[in-house]
Amino acid sequence: MDDQKAIQPQAGTDRDPLRSIPGDALRRARERTPARILTGRAGGSYTTSTWLELRRDHASARDAVRTELDPTRDLGREFVDRWDLFEVATLAASKDEYLLRPDLGRTLSDAARAEILARRSAGVDVQVVIGDGLSAAAVAAQVPALLPALAEQLNQAGLTMGRPFFVRHCRVGVMNDVGELLKPAVIALLIGERPGLATAESLSVYMAHRPRAGDDDSRRNLISNIHARGVPIDQAARRVVHLILQMIDRQASGVSVKETWTDELPAPSRQSIETS
Repeated sequence: MDDQKAIQPQAGTDRDPLRSIPGDALRRARERTPARILTGRAGGSYTTSTWLELRRDHASARDAVRTELDPTRDLGREFVDRWDLFEVATLAASKDEYLLRPDLGRTLSDAARAEILARRSAGVDVQVVIGDGLSAAAVAAQVPALLPALAEQLNQAGLTMGRPFFVRHCRVGVMNDVGELLKPAVIALLIGERPGLATAESLSVYMAHRPRAGDDDSRRNLISNIHARGVPIDQAARRVVHLILQMIDRQASGVSVKETWTDELPAPSRQSIETS
C-alpha cells in the first residue's frame, strides 16, 4: 500500500503547464524553429495530435529514403529536355544494396563512365551533378528551382557550367570519379540529405576543387539545409557560387576555404581558372 501511494502523482502535477502561456506567445515561439518545442502533453505522454504528427513525419522520412527517383515524373519532362538530363548509376545495383554498402554508391559503373564521357564535355569551370542521395523527395522539391538559379549565378560570375546529369544510388564520394573523368575546375553535387522529422525535403550542394581519387570530406565544402524552412533557393545559389569563386581563386577547397560573404560576385580571371 505504501508503495502504491508513493507512485501516485501529487495533486495538480498532471496539469499541462503550457496552458498558462498565452496562445500567441506559443505560436511565435514555434514559428522560430522547425524543432518540436512547447508541444504540450497529456499526462506523461505526447498529445494525440503531436504523436500523430511524429508518426506522419517518420513515415515521410522513410519514404524519402526508400523511394526511387524518376527524373521525368518527379522533375518534369520539360525540365529533363531543357537540361538534356540523362541518368547513370553507381555500382550499387539496388536501393537495399545502396543503403547497406555506402562504398558502392561512391563509384560509377563502367557503363556510367562511358556514357558521361560520350555526352559531356571535359574541362568546364563547373560541372553540376544531381544525385538522389538519401532523399528522393529533396531532389524533386528543390532541384527544379535551384538548378536554373545556380546556372544564372554562374553565368553572371563568368563561369562556364557543364550540363548536369543524374546519378542513381549516389553518395558524395562519386565526385571523385566525375573529377577524374571530366576534369572540371569545380564539381557541384546537388544531393538529397538524410531526412529527419523536421523535413524530408532538405538538399545539400557539395563542392570540390578538382576532385581526384582518394579525396575525402576534408577537401569538400557544402551548403546544406536547402528547403522551404531552411536556406532559400536564391540565397543557396549565391552562396554556392561565392564558394566556387573562392575555390578557384585559392586553387583549393575543403578545410582551407572558409565561406565569406559579400553582396557582389567577384569576376574571376580566365587565367586563374585555367591554372587552378
